[in-house]
Amino acid sequence: MTNNDILKKLRVALMLRDTDIEAIMSLVDFKISASELGAFFRTEDHPKYMECGDQILRNFLNGLIIYTRGTKEAPKKPADALLHKPVMAKAKMDHTTTKQKSDTPSFKNTASKKKSDQTEYKKKTSFKDGPKKSFKKGPKGPPDLSFVAYKNKKKS
Repeated sequence: MTNNDILKKLRVALMLRDTDIEAIMSLVDFKISASELGAFFRTEDHPKYMECGDQILRNFLNGLIIYTRGTKEAPKKPADALLHKPVMAKAKMDHTTTKQKSDTPSFKNTASKKKSDQTEYKKKTSFKDGPKKSFKKGPKGPPDLSFVAYKNKKKS
């Protein structure tokens, strides 16, 4: 089993995307691009296939340990790490800071907020209310092509 196979199997088993793998590699200060990762996941007969070296796999595994267990200074539960991906952690942190700002009570313009909550929307006009066209049902004959002018003066 090659290093590429191990990397592929870990990617599938842990449901990691390229951005997640890049974030895991950055935990051990190892930068890798998405195109390099794509080259590792290609088939061996592909012209842009690249063999995953020992150093890359070693850095990925070390980053995965930090990702799942945390550092010695800040340990964390592995189950929590697998549920929350590293890319989503930044977005979650941004969301919680904005949520904390909005949770603080504000006594300014409370009357205007109540009015905006009770806005009424107009009903859209429907085009189905107009007169209906009647269509003929039944077998159709061949279309009339007598008005078509052919360039080569042949009728087909």
